[in-house]
Amino acid sequence: MAGKYIEYPFDTVKVRLQSQATFIQGAKPEYIGPLECFRKSIERHGFAGLYRGVSVPVSCAALETSSLFFFERLGRETLYWSGWYPRDNGPLPLPALWYSGAFAGGLSSFVMTPIELVKCNMQIALNIPAERKALTIRSVITLVYKHGGLRRFWYGQTGTFVREVGGGALWFGFKETTTEFFYRWNVRRSSSEGEKKILREVPLPLWQQGLAGASAGVSYNFFFFPADTIKSRMQTSALLMKGKTKTFQSETKEVWSQLGLRGLYQGCGITLLKSVPASAFIFVVHDSLMQLLQPN
Repeated sequence: MAGKYIEYPFDTVKVRLQSQATFIQGAKPEYIGPLECFRKSIERHGFAGLYRGVSVPVSCAALETSSLFFFERLGRETLYWSGWYPRDNGPLPLPALWYSGAFAGGLSSFVMTPIELVKCNMQIALNIPAERKALTIRSVITLVYKHGGLRRFWYGQTGTFVREVGGGALWFGFKETTTEFFYRWNVRRSSSEGEKKILREVPLPLWQQGLAGASAGVSYNFFFFPADTIKSRMQTSALLMKGKTKTFQSETKEVWSQLGLRGLYQGCGITLLKSVPASAFIFVVHDSLMQLLQPN
């Protein structure tokens, strides 16, 4: 939850960059880049405008993050249950951990989509026609339900699913791969056998844990950023389109025809910037808690 307050202004700028020029056909993008978006947003609405809708992700932060780690653990258990990797063979190999990350992302996407739909509409509400400036979280939820019932809350699910399956594999996979690299690097640098044995059993130094988490965040956000862009554009048009819908494929074609590859990566730079401290923080805290919960 604390991490959300740190990263949220960056996320708001990202969503506004992704969704610009989607409300008026043929309109030119309003912002050249993230710095201009920051400047104009603060000039128009003050710094507080960058936190519009923050209560949604903050209140749901525990649910989102815990669901990821819960489903990742469940993914590991499926490997044991299937007999693919016997539990008494020791820690799972890296390919299995990449699978468990994809498994976690796929299931957690169903938790994230409705939360992100409300969040994205709140973030862009100040930048679109006057009748939507007074939107509140409650009114967004009411309008979404009015235009499509419960099913409408999962509008953009395909984009979230693609992002989370691939991104989940990268998020957990890169973290575990980088962690393994640091363990081996630390052991190679040690000269005594006794010290090598200790290094294999104790947690990594905090800076190495942080780098492992940061590598996870950067890989997750970069490689599947286009899926997030399409998802954000679909969700921020959900209220204007009322009962109508777009498909993931049609929205992708529209972005490509308007802006090309650059359009699919609008806001990527600022997202990578926020992902470094956010992912590092999450994994350091998670791994530290796991160490505390282990029986002596």
